Amino acid sequence: MRIVYFTHSLASCWNHGNAHFLRGVLRALIARGHAVAAWEPEGGWSLANLLRDHGETGLRAWREAYPELSSHAYAGEDAIGAAIEGADAVIVHEWNEPWLVSALGRARRQGGRFILLFHDTHHRAVSDPDSIRVFDLSGYDGVLAFGGSLAEVYRRQGWGQRVFVWHEAADTRLFRPPAPDSRREGLVWIGNWGDGERSAELEAFLLRPARAAALPLDVHGVRYPEPALATLRAHGARYRGWLPNARVPEVFARHLATVHVPRRFYAQALPGIPTIRVFEALACGIPLVCAPWEDTEGLFRPGEDFLVARNQAEMTHHLRELQANGALRRALVAHGLATIAARHSCDHRAEELLAILALLGKAEALPEISA
Repeated sequence: MRIVYFTHSLASCWNHGNAHFLRGVLRALIARGHAVAAWEPEGGWSLANLLRDHGETGLRAWREAYPELSSHAYAGEDAIGAAIEGADAVIVHEWNEPWLVSALGRARRQGGRFILLFHDTHHRAVSDPDSIRVFDLSGYDGVLAFGGSLAEVYRRQGWGQRVFVWHEAADTRLFRPPAPDSRREGLVWIGNWGDGERSAELEAFLLRPARAAALPLDVHGVRYPEPALATLRAHGARYRGWLPNARVPEVFARHLATVHVPRRFYAQALPGIPTIRVFEALACGIPLVCAPWEDTEGLFRPGEDFLVARNQAEMTHHLRELQANGALRRALVAHGLATIAARHSCDHRAEELLAILALLGKAEALPEISA
């Protein structure tokens, strides 16, 4: 099968979390013998920021970790026809321009012999619905949503059985425990500051508990304005800057534990959707403590795969316990690794995608879109 994916960027993970999952799932498809091609806009925002801050050396980690992957750049609509020629399936990520989404829909309506899917991995459908409404999805065969609560948003818009839950997952070819394990110290948090939508939560569930538990804290990420950096300094946290996602496993391997603090929209408006960092942390065998989020889809075993802190005091308690209790750390790691191996690798998601494409290939199997 020939699969074409239009992404904001495959090469850059600078403030672009979809690149993590996309790299892993494309690699899994290639391993199954499928032909894949990734296309990204020339001069895209994420890649431009990465090159501005780090130059070509910023691309070294991903190139070394994913030698079988590459992407093509397009500069306008004239390139789209050649990009999709001979494709069996075309997938376009929501972080693309409306003109591209429309052009692909027109190509499908005008006789394109490929299955066309829209892939949504963000909270914009509820936090900024106008930014999603500008997309013309009338020519699309279906929607891939990265969580059940997001899929429900599309079902209410009339997509019915043509919206599919397609969770993110860990690329277990890269994200795995270190061998052999070495000395671990302190706490690490990897995440972007964003637009301040979880600044209070980061203080309550990361900065204050780490300091109270006397655990050194390393913070990696981008888009940290000076007030945010000042907050980190005030709590004794060490800001390490941008971390290429391909280097995350080696950083996890040096630390005792990590923390998941979901963005407010995922904790409230789209419950049940973890960020990809949860999958990656468990796959790397690092003990994880989560700030409150409701696992409505039963993806994990809270309390066994990871600890859950309902408030600042519980987070502090959990961090102290992890520091003192090696047996607890080992149990969490074992349970987390088992859960990832059972159902949350990019190999699992590749199989799920192929099953979705097979179903959509049988047009009579699903009703028409009612939107």
